[in-house]
Amino acid sequence: MLKTIVLLVFSNLFMTFAWYGHLKDKGIPLWKAILISWGIAFFEYCLMVPANRAGFANGFTGFQLKITQEIITLIVFSFFAVWYLKEPFQTKYLVSFLFIIGAVYFAFKK
Repeated sequence: MLKTIVLLVFSNLFMTFAWYGHLKDKGIPLWKAILISWGIAFFEYCLMVPANRAGFANGFTGFQLKITQEIITLIVFSFFAVWYLKEPFQTKYLVSFLFIIGAVYFAFKK
């Protein structure tokens, strides 16, 4: 389980930069942003696929893997948006995340 979580965290770091890293530099042509993003996303896939396989083999359901990945994505993106994009973190985002965490609770409830 820990292996899955660690791989998901690192894959999300790559994916967040692939999807949103180009927003800071508006001068880069779109085609270059796309190619750079694809190059970064390759490494995301190299981590995400093993994470999902390991998680599924160790008892996660497909739904649980996806929900876990989404929570990790929100956490990683929150740090990214504040640190890299210099966007303020607002209370409404925290409330939204709490509702999503509630969804996680129900997804893992037996």
